[in-house]
Amino acid sequence: MIYFDNSATTKVHPEVLTTYTKVSEAIWGNPSSLHKMGENAYNLLEQSRAQIAELLGCQKEEIFFTSGGTEGDNWAIKGTALEKGIYGKHLITTQVEHPAVLNSMKQLEKLGFEVTYLPVDENGRVSVEELKQALRKDTILVSVMAVNNEVGTIQPIKEIAQVLADHPKVHFHVDAVQAVGKGLTDLIMDERVDLVTFSGHKFHAPRGVGFLYKKSGRKLAPLLSGGGQEKNLRSSTENLPAIAAMAKALRLLLENETKNVAHEQAIRQKIFEHLQAFDKVTLFSQLDDKFAPHILCFAIAGVRGETIVHAFEDQGVFISTTSACSSKKGQVSSTLHAMQVDDKIATSGVRVSLDENNTLSEADKFNQIFDDIYQKFLKINS
Repeated sequence: MIYFDNSATTKVHPEVLTTYTKVSEAIWGNPSSLHKMGENAYNLLEQSRAQIAELLGCQKEEIFFTSGGTEGDNWAIKGTALEKGIYGKHLITTQVEHPAVLNSMKQLEKLGFEVTYLPVDENGRVSVEELKQALRKDTILVSVMAVNNEVGTIQPIKEIAQVLADHPKVHFHVDAVQAVGKGLTDLIMDERVDLVTFSGHKFHAPRGVGFLYKKSGRKLAPLLSGGGQEKNLRSSTENLPAIAAMAKALRLLLENETKNVAHEQAIRQKIFEHLQAFDKVTLFSQLDDKFAPHILCFAIAGVRGETIVHAFEDQGVFISTTSACSSKKGQVSSTLHAMQVDDKIATSGVRVSLDENNTLSEADKFNQIFDDIYQKFLKINS
């Protein structure tokens, strides 16, 4: 079995699973309780927060635990709108964001906010100049993902941050769900970035846990009201076993980040160079440093993406049709559509996504299986 769908979710690391189990069994008190069991739970909660902050180079008071990427994106966007709506009703994002961002924006439009959806070029990259021109006096938020989840494009976060340096009252949110452990920490943790979304299950932590970085001094309205956890900004009893496990997962991932990134790049390059020799193959991801090391998106002309996915699955290889969140809906990739890829090609788009556990021998096997699948489709369509 070859698992090339790591952008959808990753396997929980064995040591991380051990941590989750130990905390569940030994430290199961509520962190808000006043007794000793509650105190032990609270101490572990804060140790986990401090560890994550140290790994990312920020203050522990800037880390807020969530249920994952979707909640983090919703909170950053709607929380900004609720907090700053009295100062302005204009938000800026791109046409290639994750549905958690795009659908949050659409919901805010129904509530009277105005959203500018910036276009992208043929590589899925937004224009910094167009973003600069879109800024208005009533703009309160700019939300741009670090790494596109469908084709792997790295957005110009540093350049956008430089533009927003002249607009200190505008919140700058970055969805970094696909950027963790990919050599991009300096990018996503730029000093001008105010809010960053992270999701644990993208880096070998359990599902249902994540965190939001909120820069000190930036105000954000809560979406969840209740017992006042997370400094009254995110009420709900903390998922301590998952939080402790996530902190360990992040530490393990970043320990060998440089080596892991080079390894993923080598695997992706081997597949890329093999696929580019085929006439009916279109590669949407490129090998340059403007694309993340772990995502490769391609299409086989005349074959629908879901058909390609199942053909590989029959051979024990697991890939995805662009975004896993939308793959079962049979929709055309929003990113490929925004890149002005013809719908006939866009519906054929599939995504290979790697992690540090994949191997070059798996890439060789993938290429071998691809050859067989390609020839079969060629005969069917001839």
